[in-house]
Amino acid sequence: MIVKNGMVEKVKVNMESMSKTVALILCIGTFLLVQLVTWFQLNGQFVWPWFKNNVFLLCLLGIPISWGYIEATRLGFIAFDGMLWPGRLLGFGMGMLSFAVLAYIFLGEGLTWKTITSLVLATALVFIQVFWK
Repeated sequence: MIVKNGMVEKVKVNMESMSKTVALILCIGTFLLVQLVTWFQLNGQFVWPWFKNNVFLLCLLGIPISWGYIEATRLGFIAFDGMLWPGRLLGFGMGMLSFAVLAYIFLGEGLTWKTITSLVLATALVFIQVFWK
């Protein structure tokens, strides 16, 4: 959509020749990968001294991480017929799931009922966006 003369118009975007299923799989994979890298960038300082002592180098990861988020958003846009919200919620869900797993593996943070409830809700959001037509 664009705003033109105060009116919102739907813009046809080059949706490429990629199938929606392929775009969805690549979107999920890209969001998952970028969320994993982001977790290490932000939370590695609590696991390894190197991360705590090399903050500037970790900041440089922001460039490929940003590119990954942009690419995952583009793929979600293709997979969901030019809609942004489903891809955004898919990225949110992938972030919740990856964060829970990595926090448990590397920091020993178990799953409380509050966290489990949040993960169930995040999973429900993903399923609603992917399967509810």
